[in-house]
Amino acid sequence: MSSSETEKISILALIHTPSVGSVTVRQLISYCGGAENVFKADYRKLIKIPGIGEKVARSILKGEALAFAEKEFKACSGSETQLHFFTDDTYPARLKPLYDAPIVLYSRGEIDFNVRRSVGIVGTRGVSEYGKAVTEAIVKDLVPFNALIVSGLAYGVDITAHRAAIKNDLPTIGVMASGLDVIYPSAHQRTSKEMQENGGIVTENALATKPDFMRFPARNRIIAGLSDVTIVVESAKKGGSLITVEFAQNYHREVFAVPGSLYSPQSEGCNELIRDNKAAIFTSVADMTTSMGWELNDKKAEQIEVFPDVKNQASFDGFTRDEGEVLSMLKLKGTMQIDDLSWQSGMHLNKLAALLLNLEFQGMVRSMPGKKYALI
Repeated sequence: MSSSETEKISILALIHTPSVGSVTVRQLISYCGGAENVFKADYRKLIKIPGIGEKVARSILKGEALAFAEKEFKACSGSETQLHFFTDDTYPARLKPLYDAPIVLYSRGEIDFNVRRSVGIVGTRGVSEYGKAVTEAIVKDLVPFNALIVSGLAYGVDITAHRAAIKNDLPTIGVMASGLDVIYPSAHQRTSKEMQENGGIVTENALATKPDFMRFPARNRIIAGLSDVTIVVESAKKGGSLITVEFAQNYHREVFAVPGSLYSPQSEGCNELIRDNKAAIFTSVADMTTSMGWELNDKKAEQIEVFPDVKNQASFDGFTRDEGEVLSMLKLKGTMQIDDLSWQSGMHLNKLAALLLNLEFQGMVRSMPGKKYALI
């Protein structure tokens, strides 16, 4: 087994270690210099890492997840399932800057995550005929822009969007709250297969994972993260679509909501989003694409080259504002400890550690003894 495979198995093991989430994994890898090193680390070193207490340290050093991770890695390697690790070129560029992005994604199909334009279309499972018609019209009008359609493979608005994309030969991705081999709902098995011919299905969950209730909000953050803009077609006052909106806003992505009848419970959530200025009113695809700056005569490359939701920072073009700030400080100071970077930037240590790890993966900074960092 190669060192690269061993490292990836170690990453999988960290993800499936109790009490360890994606943010914590970044923290551990950053401080230990690699996932494999985390399992070899001394207990006293682990508990000194910010956010890692005694319980988590003991859980890691038991190493119980390593056997599962090796089995999982081999199962995916010998099947139609692809693994996209945070360090891989195939990992979605739109997700990389996000502090809570999945460490690894599982996918099936012919997915190009880095198409130039992507649109998340979400809404209620109990979609009305009005909602269906609007969803189908939105997808059809997006054909000239060759937009990727992202949704959650659920009943209602989600499956309507996926099927409309298939009908109009647009790529589409279904983000799942289960393992790739547990299609939920099962009634969408056939559609999920059709999607894999031009797009596919994706999840952060291991094979055979059941779609437990708590996995759906986590699924919604991936939908928001993969989308340049999210459109809520229909939503009640409470629902998963509104959770997706919250994530999209946190990621500084655009949100639109389709207005509906004052007497329709399916439109209460959308109308409130518009009323509270949490979403722009959706009147047509033309208005949305104009707002997004999408032009049909755009001669730029079809592949995104940098993260789509960021602005240039100083001389560090293509990096987020926070990344640019950190890079600028390192350029000015030469070498800085993570604590000093945290204090001067005002960033929480957990967020900063994840950001520095991302910059390491991009070949911009290097970690040094004493929790110091410098530009490469």
